[in-house]
Amino acid sequence: MPFRSFLSPRPGKRAAACGALTVAAAALLASGALAPASAAAATASAPAAAGPADFPASVGAHGEARVTAAVLDLDLPGRTPTVFGEETPYDTASIIKVDILAALLLKAQDSGRALTDGERAQTKAMIEHSDNTAANALWRSIGLAPGLKAANKRLGLTETVGGPGGKWGLTRTTSADQIRLLRAVFDTGQTTKPGSAPALDAASRAYIRSLMSNVADDQSWGVSAAGGAGTALKNGWLQRDTTDLWDVNSVGRITAGGHHYLVAVLSDGNKTMKDGVSLVERAARTAVSTAAAGGS
Repeated sequence: MPFRSFLSPRPGKRAAACGALTVAAAALLASGALAPASAAAATASAPAAAGPADFPASVGAHGEARVTAAVLDLDLPGRTPTVFGEETPYDTASIIKVDILAALLLKAQDSGRALTDGERAQTKAMIEHSDNTAANALWRSIGLAPGLKAANKRLGLTETVGGPGGKWGLTRTTSADQIRLLRAVFDTGQTTKPGSAPALDAASRAYIRSLMSNVADDQSWGVSAAGGAGTALKNGWLQRDTTDLWDVNSVGRITAGGHHYLVAVLSDGNKTMKDGVSLVERAARTAVSTAAAGGS
């Protein structure tokens, strides 16, 4: 589906558009396409129960807007996530950049090497500043959608489908699958099959966490609204050419009430970027507070 993408600042700050994308794959590659553990982790990360059916309305989703959130309390026994709203695929927009980075690190691990200086510069730009040119290059480096699929099999993702050609931002994913990805990065207590190890080694996990903990100030909105200090996140956003509506997503780890949570909030159909950010933040706060209270 054709779309326009923008690197939009945090609401309240002056907008800095990153550039519009066209339908053609060549133009996407030229200007940047937005938006995306082991196999045992996929089973461990299956959502315990769907949240209330009226969750979108309860957090103020109006008109064509949809929103789904998933929350996992890393400090509770069993560590089973809860999904709030309808569990359905959404476009990733730029949250796929975390998955691209994980796939790149797996590829480097397999070769027994560290990232090159050039790769480190590109991954830093891609995560901390959501740079699309860097993402284009790294998307090609991991082998496009087939490379992402191979990496995700190892990471435990089961519901993520890479975008066609250079359109990495049109990767489709679910909130539960984003929790699986976050677990591969942040959940040091996750279990794997006897004799196996997490797909990402300790150095790779630490590297992803460091970049997600240092995103640019104008991109520090999203799931951070539900937590305090120590948030690590990645956001994604794009505007559709066909509808002018916005997809706005946010994933990451937060700390609230002394607990560490993995949170993924996906939305689409928002009238404006600002509306989408506000919806995502309301959804994150509601989902985390409900999970903390032990309800669904």
